[in-house]
Amino acid sequence: MERVDCVVIGAGVVGLACARALALAGREVIVLESAGAIGTETSSRNSEVIHAGIYYPPGSQKARLCVEGKQLLYPYCERHGVRHRRCGKLIVATTSAQVATLHKIQAHAADNGVHDLRLLDAAEAKASEPELNCVAALHSPSTGIIDSHGLMLAFQGEAEDHGAMLALHSPVTGGEIASTGIVLDVGGAEPMRICARTVVNSAGLMAQRVAAGLRGFPPEKVPPCHYAKGNYYSLAARSPFTHLIYPVPEAAGLGVHLTLDLAGQARFGPDVEWIAEIDYDVDLRRADGFYRAIRDYWPGLKDGQLAPGYAGIRPKLGGPEQPASDFLIQGPLEHGVPGLVNLFGIESPGLTASLALAERVVQIAGKA
Repeated sequence: MERVDCVVIGAGVVGLACARALALAGREVIVLESAGAIGTETSSRNSEVIHAGIYYPPGSQKARLCVEGKQLLYPYCERHGVRHRRCGKLIVATTSAQVATLHKIQAHAADNGVHDLRLLDAAEAKASEPELNCVAALHSPSTGIIDSHGLMLAFQGEAEDHGAMLALHSPVTGGEIASTGIVLDVGGAEPMRICARTVVNSAGLMAQRVAAGLRGFPPEKVPPCHYAKGNYYSLAARSPFTHLIYPVPEAAGLGVHLTLDLAGQARFGPDVEWIAEIDYDVDLRRADGFYRAIRDYWPGLKDGQLAPGYAGIRPKLGGPEQPASDFLIQGPLEHGVPGLVNLFGIESPGLTASLALAERVVQIAGKA
């Protein structure tokens, strides 16, 4: 049986950020990824937005790590040549009743340490976005967009430069908590067993399954996992917008918003579709709902201009009709297993928070 210092399970953006941080701290690191490439699930199926940290409950892990992560991410991208743009976003009120919500959002953001939001009246908003329909808008100048794959490649490269190794096609199929460490059963073309002193479970959609598969891990410490699928549609025309456009938030998400990629192409989503099994097919029947939602803030959208894009799945700890859940960073103090750090419910703003999440993981792993 192979013995190693650290194993990171999952080569998504957070797993790679953790591998980088552990390697920079002088730890020996192996990253186990079940797929044949990095970041094939949640990390590559999202809006690629650098979030400001506006909406999350004050004091929550999401709020703190999003703001910290944003402050780390922009300089990191500059240093490592990761493509990004601080394009800003507008959160729009399309009715007078929603203006009060904008004021609440602005105050809420300030509680999270985000003090740069500015309330615009309709004329100011339309001066920058002439096709926008709104009665008021909040401008968030620190929101941006990023090449998520480029970021993951930067994390991977830096980790490998400091001795980390990436093993693709290497699913963790089970394991056990042993007196000598955490033993992992690794499948693939050459199945093997690895005993690690520290294991970071960053398996995303599969994190609960990985934890539950470790014999000796307390089953009551494995939280439920609910899959919230988000469908995206692309604009089959040139975008008339230069900012990201968000409606006021809705249950389980931020509404069908308009985001831009680094080439200026507009896409809309995600919506919220609760599913029982992983399925990435875009539900074409949901297009009518997209047209209705988008036309609230962009009445100029024409029939036939939306094309099916892609879908992503958010691993949520709470299901339909339940309050929004926080990140669950579970270390030995919470579950009693030395050397194990579980990352549960890492959805948005996981990409923005990735560097800050990794710093937290290193702190916990250092105490393991």
